[in-house]
Amino acid sequence: MEEYDLIIIGGGPAGLTAGIYAGRQGMNAVILERMTGAGSGYMVPLMENYPGFEVISGKELLEKMRKQVEKHIPIKNMEEVREISKNDPSGILLTTSKGEYKARSVMISTGSHHRRLNVPGEFEFLGRGVSYCATCDGPLFKGKNVIVVGGGNAAVQEAIYLKDLDCNVTLIHRRDQLRAEKYLQNKLKEHEIPVIWDSAVEEIKGELAVNSVSLLNRKSQEKKDFPADGVFIAVGEEPLNKVALTAGVELDNGGYIVTDKYQRTNIPGIYAAGDITGGIKQWVVACAEGAVAALIAFVEVAEESEIK
Repeated sequence: MEEYDLIIIGGGPAGLTAGIYAGRQGMNAVILERMTGAGSGYMVPLMENYPGFEVISGKELLEKMRKQVEKHIPIKNMEEVREISKNDPSGILLTTSKGEYKARSVMISTGSHHRRLNVPGEFEFLGRGVSYCATCDGPLFKGKNVIVVGGGNAAVQEAIYLKDLDCNVTLIHRRDQLRAEKYLQNKLKEHEIPVIWDSAVEEIKGELAVNSVSLLNRKSQEKKDFPADGVFIAVGEEPLNKVALTAGVELDNGGYIVTDKYQRTNIPGIYAAGDITGGIKQWVVACAEGAVAALIAFVEVAEESEIK
């Protein structure tokens, strides 16, 4: 059984930053990532608010971070952590898809995943017109009619990205105003992307592929079909908290991990950082939380060694 000072679960911005800090402190640490990359982080088309880069994609930034991490500690891809147990007094036990580990401390940075609309046709047409990633699938829809569903930063960013790819884009939002930051709203207007307000997608229709969506105006209750070759869904996220539940850490009403200002959970030796903790979901925040968690873990592991 491999043993570590710190095991970091998840290779997104929080986990990678924690890896850099843990490695620089000389901790025997590892990152366990259930995929080959950092999941939804790879889907961010463009960022213009990450310090040091005027414009950069999520994929490019994550690859830069991974290279930096690997100078200090290993990253094990395609290894999903399935259970965390503190029953062993000598450490924290982790069971993964490939084996077992023992750690003196653990940081959970499993992030979140895209929320579904849960409407007819969404699952049936996944990969045949329905997508949750403009970066991944947008180039397939050049010159075609697409809709983006949502009203937050992610939805507006995807709409702008698709417009720049020469797609005919319409934004569908269930309220009468957007939640996206003002800067993005201004860019949406500059790109002359129309918005259908107060409307919800009730069904995604098609034959072999998507050809329309059924919209319900939530104020007038009027229903209509709107032609579309592609449907890009960006209606928020839900926490990936399955492994956190096995550890018994405290969750809030939304299913996010509760931490103190040092990223400690209610279970000694277990920390959490990034989108899994809820709050403000920004890369720079996730990185900061990852740094804090790794530094505090280093201090507390060292103190525990002195006591022993």
